[in-house]
Amino acid sequence: MSLKELWTHIIEQLMTELPRPQVLTWFKNTIILEKTENALRIGLPLPYFLNWHEAHLAAKTLAIAKKADPSIQSLHYEVDISLNEKHPGVLDLIKHFPSGQGRKLPKANRTKSKEGVISNILNQKYTLEDFVTSPENRLAHAACQNVSMYPGRNYNPLFIYGGVGLGKTHLLQGTGNAIIKNNPDAFVVYTTTEDFTNEVIKAMRSKNMEYIRKKYRRVDALIIDDIQFIANKDRTEEEFFHTFNALYEGGKQIIISSDRPPHELKLLSDRLVSRFESGMTIDVKIPDFEARLAILMEECRQSQVFINQEVLEFIAINIASSIRALKGVLKKVIASYELEHVAPTVSSVMKMLKPIQQKEVKMVGYAEAPEIPQEAVTIDRLIDTVSDYFSIEREQVEGSSRARESLVPRQVIMYLANTKLRMSLSKIGNALGKRNHTTVMHSVSRIKKQIQNDRQLLRDVNAIVREVGLR
Repeated sequence: MSLKELWTHIIEQLMTELPRPQVLTWFKNTIILEKTENALRIGLPLPYFLNWHEAHLAAKTLAIAKKADPSIQSLHYEVDISLNEKHPGVLDLIKHFPSGQGRKLPKANRTKSKEGVISNILNQKYTLEDFVTSPENRLAHAACQNVSMYPGRNYNPLFIYGGVGLGKTHLLQGTGNAIIKNNPDAFVVYTTTEDFTNEVIKAMRSKNMEYIRKKYRRVDALIIDDIQFIANKDRTEEEFFHTFNALYEGGKQIIISSDRPPHELKLLSDRLVSRFESGMTIDVKIPDFEARLAILMEECRQSQVFINQEVLEFIAINIASSIRALKGVLKKVIASYELEHVAPTVSSVMKMLKPIQQKEVKMVGYAEAPEIPQEAVTIDRLIDTVSDYFSIEREQVEGSSRARESLVPRQVIMYLANTKLRMSLSKIGNALGKRNHTTVMHSVSRIKKQIQNDRQLLRDVNAIVREVGLR
């Protein structure tokens, strides 16, 4: 098989052993550069891919490669920053390995009953396949999967409760999407308690309560979010009670969410609470660290951006209040990444978190860099910062290696020392292994030219400028 076919096969097998978001993140824009007699030379698009592949992915990758071709005995990685979506050898991973979500809902996201009642309901991005499970929500996810396959049979009603931003709406709408996927003729209505109340009020004013009964009592599945807000709305609660009974007796699926369990909904009537408790009641909690990290990786994949694993881990450690807050922080990081052309670092994200965190930001495994005024920035500090950023040893930068993982950071140092620190070419060369000024001049020119066309390199350079304290 060709090198591209071999790499496609290897990634396909990795998809069965690793989380899909992890494969899409770390194998994006990677290729087999060359196959020698007994080794593969693999190209990686960014310097900080190198350590992660060598530490976490090399063994699995080699094992799969050996099964495909027993002559392969070793892997060698090489960073090639020219690798991108336009490179002829690069795979479009999302195209080659679709998520398997199946039939998409109509573009307008509408369903229509046999009686002609139209409902604008489900958000296409919410699917059960893309819901990241953890011990804290695995039971709720499994129940939703069962309901999507056998609506109205095993868990009816299904009552899911938990705090704000923990994924209840994702589960509810994902279940609705799955029911329609499994049965395109099913009439599924998703609504919030607020919208249901507004419809009841509107129907009362127009003296057309029949519309409400026609819409909500003839569905195959009714999904209602935030049922706690029905309290103290007597007419709405009465209408919902009769709707619940009609659907339940007709064997139709009812799915409900709330911020607390049924027995704590003190302001609801006992008859309604008892009906909620007659089915399956499950709580969801904030996912653990690994699940939060997986959520961030999946969001990055969907946004088609790459953010250093260390940064994502830092966010996952510090944002443990809700999934909504987790995604909110990531959106700010991505906005900075795309709009300001600055690659995020642990330090920059830490500064972003401090104004929104009530408690002190956790620096588990990280050392906060002190604020250093611009006049204190030296070539030594620049070398250390760039080495840390690209995850290589300082000795590699200062040494004679021409490998890309060493060459690119070295050229970036030369470029910044010349353009930001205003150092002469000869002084820069002396600081980096006594290189001559022609080499430095070539490096400065090369990086200056590359950042005009290479957005990732531009973001890397801007991030280093911010990190080292230059402006």
